[in-house]
Amino acid sequence: METTIQFSSDLKPTRSNVSHSNSIGIGGVYAMRSRSSLHDRRSSIERPHEKTLPADEDSGLRAEGDYKKKQVFSTRQLLLLAYQSIGVIYGDIGTSPLYVYSSTFSSAPSYDDLLGALSIVIWSLTFMVTIKYVLVILRADNEGEGGTFSTYALLSRFANISNRDPREASMVRMQRYLSKELGRAGVSVRSTIERSKLLRGLLKTIGVLAVSMVLSDGILTPAQSVLGAVQGLDVVVHDISKSTIVGTTCGILILLFVVQPLGISKITVVFSPIIIIWLAFNAVFGIYNLVKHDHSVLKAFSPVFAFKYLIRNKTDGWRSLGGILLAFTGVEALFADLGAFSRRAIQLSWLCWTFPCLLLAYIGQAAFISVHPEAYSNPFFKTAPQGTVVPALVIAVLAAIVASQAIITATFQLMTQIMRLSYFPQVKVVHTSKTYHGQVYVPLVNWLVMIGTVLVAAIFNNTTSLGNAYGVCVMFVTFFDTCMVTLAAILVWKLNPYLVFLPWLIILCLDGTFLSSALTKVPNGAWFTLTLAAVLASIFILWRFGKEQQWQAEAEDRFPTSHFVQKREDGRLMLTQRFGATSLSSIQGFGIFFDKAGETTPIVFSQFVRKLVTVPEVVVFFHLRPIETPSVPPESRYYVSRLAIPNCYRLIVRHGYMDEVISPDLASLIFDKIRDHIIRHELDQEGSVAAITGAEPAKPGAVAKATSDNSSEQKGCITSTHDKESVAPSTTAASPSNVETTRTTRESSIAASLAILQLAFDHEVLYIIGKEQMRVKAGTRILRRALLKAFLFLRENTRTKIANLNVQRDRVIEIGFVKDV
Repeated sequence: METTIQFSSDLKPTRSNVSHSNSIGIGGVYAMRSRSSLHDRRSSIERPHEKTLPADEDSGLRAEGDYKKKQVFSTRQLLLLAYQSIGVIYGDIGTSPLYVYSSTFSSAPSYDDLLGALSIVIWSLTFMVTIKYVLVILRADNEGEGGTFSTYALLSRFANISNRDPREASMVRMQRYLSKELGRAGVSVRSTIERSKLLRGLLKTIGVLAVSMVLSDGILTPAQSVLGAVQGLDVVVHDISKSTIVGTTCGILILLFVVQPLGISKITVVFSPIIIIWLAFNAVFGIYNLVKHDHSVLKAFSPVFAFKYLIRNKTDGWRSLGGILLAFTGVEALFADLGAFSRRAIQLSWLCWTFPCLLLAYIGQAAFISVHPEAYSNPFFKTAPQGTVVPALVIAVLAAIVASQAIITATFQLMTQIMRLSYFPQVKVVHTSKTYHGQVYVPLVNWLVMIGTVLVAAIFNNTTSLGNAYGVCVMFVTFFDTCMVTLAAILVWKLNPYLVFLPWLIILCLDGTFLSSALTKVPNGAWFTLTLAAVLASIFILWRFGKEQQWQAEAEDRFPTSHFVQKREDGRLMLTQRFGATSLSSIQGFGIFFDKAGETTPIVFSQFVRKLVTVPEVVVFFHLRPIETPSVPPESRYYVSRLAIPNCYRLIVRHGYMDEVISPDLASLIFDKIRDHIIRHELDQEGSVAAITGAEPAKPGAVAKATSDNSSEQKGCITSTHDKESVAPSTTAASPSNVETTRTTRESSIAASLAILQLAFDHEVLYIIGKEQMRVKAGTRILRRALLKAFLFLRENTRTKIANLNVQRDRVIEIGFVKDV
């Protein structure tokens, strides 16, 4: 049974001054870009009328291990990842030989047009995939994560362009370069972006749109690939009905999503051999046709034929680029899937296997079509050597089914990224491998995408309609990637903007040419993916807008305990002048205040103390720090520090994604860690005194004995142990009597702290959790009110329920409070 307490929103701190600043943080947090309505943050020196407590010990909030780091793999792991990546990443781009020529030409092509189209295919794979993505863009990773949004996150670490969640600010490594390191031109680019609200908003929008477009393709691609594979059965079964094709497609799609919880490593046991064999079929068929029919098509390696094709065909040639770009659709998933594998593994699998096989496939098909022009309509099967059609059909169907895995995996990667950066509500993320940390599965997203894909397959019910909707989003994403990585080259890689400009312009022209051609498909079906992407982007931006408003509203509660609690002359605690200077009473018990990542004081504790005007006898701030590793060793998992309030402690738990943290016996674990800290802290202090005085430090046994002797003296009152602990070591040799006195004082202090801890724990354990309600301020403009109402609706229906907390229900208290936004 849980208890819920709801506070009125009318209780406000009394304060006389409100300052406005763009550079000073709140509560010691400096990561957010801008703030308003800040508290008066003058120090205690500037406010002599307030007797503040000692500062909180917050050193444990920041540790080098908290930052996400790129995983380093051994040679064996790298080769295994390269093998796995073939089965996941290249299913989409690898099955393009099934339909590129049939999508490019509407009638049997002439020899010159065939050479021109082949030349464009060859150089598109070379420039757009190999050079642009595999060799350049994959380097713009954010600690191993890929995708346009990860590049935006990377830029926000090197330039002040984005706000951050104050609770997690210390978990992001900021690496802004000094002006002299970046150069005059680079500094000019960075300062222009940082000063311009329009440019900052544009970068954010580009990142969000890129994610949205990949996700919309994530719904379209499985339907397109599986439906195309099932439709291919009419090569063998000529009278197969449309209802049978659609039903079979939907069944295969459901099966495809059902196996996703197995994880990449297990899925690729089946998927990787299929794609490897498929690519091998293409390479062998290509070599066979090249040798047997027309080796002169090798002339297409000259880009002259590509230019002649476009000049000769003019508008028709430009329109045909919408079919040729299908040769590299899936390249956006190649970048987005980077976090599941690694840059080296992807480069290895592409350059050593996939790229050569695809080149041979397109060249071989062109060699056959040059002799049999009518074969363009079904290039793969009609160019297959006699006797290989049936096995080729089987492997083609399997490869087309597997093709959608690239975009499904990319969807999981991207959703994890946007949740981490507060663009979407937090949902469950499952890490599927202890060895490869970036391989994840998101259950909710998996089932939603499955429903969307099945509906799309059933409604469109043919690949022609789906094909018209395909490709536009891909080109938008590659265009966005070009812009983002160009900025990364300047701000992160420290390249001179003048050196970056020409390559950027060349690639941008290629992107723009393909994109303009793809946009001709908008009236015929591409409107669907663009509309879906716009809806998703609106949700992401709405959530981020609401979170930033929430952070601003919560700012008044984010500061150390000494900012709202002070000690009276008689040793008791009271609120500071700005919050009414009311004396605090004590309630018996062991109060555990939950916080997410934690930067300073949990908001629930601030609300509890200021509005109930009381504190538990022993207070513990419980902070969770998720680390991107499977497990954190027990010796590094827990960090305890004392805070300014007497008998108040902070416990930081750093945990990996395989660690169990919240358990029914959580209170006992917290008690043990606090008790160990008290003993260890005091003995460390005793050791420092002994090192100077020459006396032996106290033994743990003596401390344990002293605990029982002092327990009855400490019950029910709040007193500061800081005064008892402040024994300054003497710089001169101490007499035996002084040493003995110091040791006795130490033992008494340890015993007192342990006695208070034990009595509080034995009396009552309370898990205190905050439930923040938010309401829109009166007088808010109509548009802002509508946006905030929509955000609050989403927030209320996606929050984690208190019933999900795996602790003793009868010890849980939910503190509700209201904040105006």
